[in-house]
Amino acid sequence: MNLDVIFQRLNKLEAESAIRNCINRYMEICDALNADTNLDELMALFDPDSIWEGIGEKYAKSFGCYTSWQAIYDMFKTYTQKESHFVMNAHFVNSEQIYVNGEEAQASWLMLQSSTFRDGNSHLNAAKLSVTFKQQQDGCWKIKHFQTENIFSRPISHWNSTAILPVPSQSYTQG
Repeated sequence: MNLDVIFQRLNKLEAESAIRNCINRYMEICDALNADTNLDELMALFDPDSIWEGIGEKYAKSFGCYTSWQAIYDMFKTYTQKESHFVMNAHFVNSEQIYVNGEEAQASWLMLQSSTFRDGNSHLNAAKLSVTFKQQQDGCWKIKHFQTENIFSRPISHWNSTAILPVPSQSYTQG
């Protein structure tokens, strides 16, 4: 096999892994957005000329579009006040597709988000994420254009319950 082909395939696999790690770190930080969040760490995931936008009827209206790194930073800053917007927030991404083409990549995920807000209300959202990534001069992959589009959204009564978690009978021998 041609070594150039092997290196191209290796570079593609490494790019996919870096992109996957970037979006997972983004979600991990967003799961814990509060006054203690290091926004510099979150914003390090973005290209200097990035765009973040909600698209579709619901998310375009709710989130809008932020067309600069600073505007994105300022938007996230609103989630990190002393009185945190989220009491609990969990993002789950799946159905991943990543297409690397040179120094750019197109990726998409389906996302499920469960949240409880400071006011005590809870919400379940599903969204399609469409994200363009750009490879930086240092080889790092960063978010260039982040789009989120609502699939469904609904309030729920609560997430956590004090009910006993059902497990199989403990009568079997342990050890």
